[in-house]
Amino acid sequence: MTVEMVIELRAEQSAQAIVQAIESYKRKLKANIARTQRRLMHFEDRYAVNTAHFLEKMTAEDLNGGDIEYVEWAGEAQLLQGLETELAELEYANYRLP
Repeated sequence: MTVEMVIELRAEQSAQAIVQAIESYKRKLKANIARTQRRLMHFEDRYAVNTAHFLEKMTAEDLNGGDIEYVEWAGEAQLLQGLETELAELEYANYRLP
């Protein structure tokens, strides 16, 4: 299902500003994705397992840092998923200027 959204603006320059804001936000999302991926790689390198394995098989007792490290790793994984979903939605967005 797709949703169409209409935004009425006073001037064409305003439309350009909105497009630029969307593109800027996409760049920020990409930077945050890269940073989150680096954080996940830190955990993956430290424990020699990928994040999918960690989420499926490991518990806080398996980690040197216990609960805190478990929450950090799982939180980074969840953050990455949210960022990637948001970026995918914005990448799918189609806009036409007058």
